[in-house]
Amino acid sequence: MPNIDIAAIGNKVKENVGRVIVGKNDVVELAIIALLCEGHLLIEDVPGIGKTMLAKSIARSLGCTFRRIQCTPDLLPSDITGTYIYNQKTSDFEFRPGPIMAQMVLADEINRATPRTQSALLEAMQEKQVTAEGETKPLPTPFILMATQNPIELEGTFPLPEAQLDRFLLKIKIGYPTIQDDHLILARFRQTDPLDELKPVINAAELLELQSECRKVQVAGDIENYIISLIQATRTHPALQLGASPRAMLALFHAVQALASLRGRQYVIPDDVKYLAPFVLTHRIITKMESHLRGQTAEQALSDVLSSVAVPVEGDVGVVK
Repeated sequence: MPNIDIAAIGNKVKENVGRVIVGKNDVVELAIIALLCEGHLLIEDVPGIGKTMLAKSIARSLGCTFRRIQCTPDLLPSDITGTYIYNQKTSDFEFRPGPIMAQMVLADEINRATPRTQSALLEAMQEKQVTAEGETKPLPTPFILMATQNPIELEGTFPLPEAQLDRFLLKIKIGYPTIQDDHLILARFRQTDPLDELKPVINAAELLELQSECRKVQVAGDIENYIISLIQATRTHPALQLGASPRAMLALFHAVQALASLRGRQYVIPDDVKYLAPFVLTHRIITKMESHLRGQTAEQALSDVLSSVAVPVEGDVGVVK
């Protein structure tokens, strides 16, 4: 049994973020899963939904260093990684770190940065390091990148390459609030901004412990086989040109461990896999051109995969309640 109650701590973070983000508990839970896996999070939705607010609220809830990068076409890699500045007093060059040298980084409107600048983020996301002026510097731990993008405006944007999309653990959408949520938003933001009053509920050291505990969640052999079968099915689906990679398989494996721990379990069930598969896999698979022209989407193809692969029953996965 774990020494840390991950579900209780997760609820504290949810409640804290919920003071700002109204009626989106499922979205906040997905964001916490990314934190527990030390994975990167891509938030894609229309303007004004609260993408940046969600990222800021999560960052404020953690006692981690936080920096924001506003991505624009004229942003240079050195603006992100940092650069060497000549110090006249010491007659030497000193490294001035960029905003990427933080534990939590928000890349706002990431698809507005040029491919050259996006490549600087790619090294940080995968290797947890940056290279400036030929010198490699490690990033602090934990390191988590949260990125936002707007799928509506295409002018002046640069679509993220598949290699970079594959580095995001989850891709999520927030969606419009309900009528009741709109009333709550008006009431809550009428006089003050709750984000200004948000305080951390855990620190970086505690987050590292939580990440370690999540890796101890039991994944039975039949659940592992189920995950592998899903991944293999994406590679052979007739509508898909690009199936899920081994990195995607590992991402799904660790994500379901985090989900189980957040829900108070020390074992994974098939429903965990089915629930998280769309958030982990959809942005990593690509439909063939002819399938795309017929209107078939990656979401539909993944739905076919989830429907066609046999789900292990409870008695087969070795779960004892």
